[in-house]
Amino acid sequence: MTAAPRFPFSAVVGHDDLRLALLLNAVHPAIGGVLVRGEKGTAKSTVVRALASLLPPLDVITGCRFGCAPQAADPQCPDGPHGSESAQRPAQLVELPVGATEDRLIGSLDLERALTEGVRAFQPGLLAAAHRGVLYVDEVNLLHDHLVDLLLDAAAMGRAHVEREGVSISHAASFLLVGTMNPEEGELRPQLLDRFGLTVHVAASRDVAIRTEVVRRRLAFEADPAGFAARWADADAELAERIAAARARVDSVALPDAELRRISALCASFDVDGMRADLVLARTAVAHAAWRGAEAVAEEDVEAAARLALPHRRRRDPFDEPGIAEEQLQQALSEAAEHADDGDDEPPEGPDGGGQPPEGPEGPTGPDGGADGSEERSDDRVPAERPPAAPAPAFQARLLEVPGLGDGAPGRRSRSRARSGRTTRSSTVEGHGIHLAATLAAAAPHQVARGRSGPGLVLRGDDLRRAIREGREGNLVLFAVDASGSMAARERMSAVSGAVLSLLRDAYQRRDKVGVVTFRGDSAELALPPTSSVDIAAARMRRLRTGGRTPLADGLLRVHRVVQTERMRDPQRRALVVLLTDGKATVPVDSGLTGRIRTQRAVDDALRSAGLLAEAGVASVVVDCESGPVRLGLAGRIGAALGGPCLRLEELSADNVAGVVRAVRGERARAA
Repeated sequence: MTAAPRFPFSAVVGHDDLRLALLLNAVHPAIGGVLVRGEKGTAKSTVVRALASLLPPLDVITGCRFGCAPQAADPQCPDGPHGSESAQRPAQLVELPVGATEDRLIGSLDLERALTEGVRAFQPGLLAAAHRGVLYVDEVNLLHDHLVDLLLDAAAMGRAHVEREGVSISHAASFLLVGTMNPEEGELRPQLLDRFGLTVHVAASRDVAIRTEVVRRRLAFEADPAGFAARWADADAELAERIAAARARVDSVALPDAELRRISALCASFDVDGMRADLVLARTAVAHAAWRGAEAVAEEDVEAAARLALPHRRRRDPFDEPGIAEEQLQQALSEAAEHADDGDDEPPEGPDGGGQPPEGPEGPTGPDGGADGSEERSDDRVPAERPPAAPAPAFQARLLEVPGLGDGAPGRRSRSRARSGRTTRSSTVEGHGIHLAATLAAAAPHQVARGRSGPGLVLRGDDLRRAIREGREGNLVLFAVDASGSMAARERMSAVSGAVLSLLRDAYQRRDKVGVVTFRGDSAELALPPTSSVDIAAARMRRLRTGGRTPLADGLLRVHRVVQTERMRDPQRRALVVLLTDGKATVPVDSGLTGRIRTQRAVDDALRSAGLLAEAGVASVVVDCESGPVRLGLAGRIGAALGGPCLRLEELSADNVAGVVRAVRGERARAA
């Protein structure tokens, strides 16, 4: 059956950087792949899939399921020793679905042969199929963590190692890794981000003529795919020939010392981690020179490579804006030119050899900066709204997790039952999928009694064992932030903002969804509806304004409504509420109450609202932000009503506790 035609690579309108990045990787696969970032509907997947038809065909050993080359067969190939026959086949574009299982990625025991022949044989996975080809991951930022770990190992070593179900093998898995992602759906883990050699950001053009041509070509392709592909066949064939010629030339392209110094100076000026950026930049510059037919790398090759290889590596923090400003790049190139022209550079200084330290966050200043001993405003005096305070430096947050076992989306926060992940044991009544080793072990002792006379096992229904797997899930982390006047002292709000940013970074690393509720004045506000894009939450927190009264009860009620709504949308994702407050609740002055009665009513209302969250089974942590020599301990009462622990602000740092503290679970266990 003939495969349906793909949209031709040459027919893509615009996206010059994306096409160049893919072509350079096709010329020199050692660059390390391409990450394509961009909004939805920008033809990211279309361009990547079109690349496969341009790649040169491969010579493979006949019958080898792992794609070994006749001239350089893998000595550890599971299908070896190989014969002398070879064949030619097109380069493979293998797609890794976001919902793929571990078995599908790395391979597994061949179940059919195990049951019929009683032998342990290996069934290759997608890593084997992608060897010497392209491994494409759409929505790579949503890939399950355990698959990311396996993918990282294979991409780093060029080999896949399988140790499971009595199978122990290793095979070559060298592939061009291409991933696409929409940043609005969450960022990529730093470990995987760095593995991509190049990155490109794509966006829909705002030029009317370009948009018109995009629609015209797409409609023409949909009306007659074969005819449209035929009209662009010559242009694609010309590109394929150019790729093959550049591949043949790339090993002979010279990299002069001047350009190597230029590359090192560029990487140093952007303060990138490690040496991978230097290597990728050098390989990309060589590939670019080969692509344009040059015999040696020149400045224009280094500049083109820098635009593609450095933007994602200068990102120091998950909340930093990606990319490089054109002015910044030109300044770095200008400074690097001095190193390229100077062949007698001084030896680099050591780590203590001088240089300006990076600027830290603006510290809390101002006449109202001191929080200790500051007098709280009375309930009748409404503090003026204050501009945002600069957040305190971020820190590594301690682990806060939801108690029990969940069934939510894969992540790295709370324990969960999992359909994929680490197999902990087998069971006859529960679990996901067959525990093959346990099933075979249960059947083996009965083979003589069951009259087995040939290869294969005689199985019965009561031999079946299911796999019990345990992993980690991502949660919905709702931050409820008290932004009232009693919290408005600059040092205190700076510390609170720094703590929330630290917790947001932790949520990013643990693959959580996050939401932010703030309360001040007369009401609470859903400042950020639950999202997987925690950098948006960070931006909202940096703009947080403070002042006014403390409608704590309204804040907790708003949190309760958000939790209920999210439970309807995603019943399996459990919520963790992190309340940051000093507990000093108030009610409006026009409530008709005065003095202590009004204060007591506010506290009682807050306790009742907290009780609603506790009755709903929502895990909560209260962060007590009260300061000064006299402390009322109201936040502790709120924590007790919520059924969760109450931590001091400074206790959120992992550096201030011994080991990793599972705060919520420990508190629930003590209460039980």
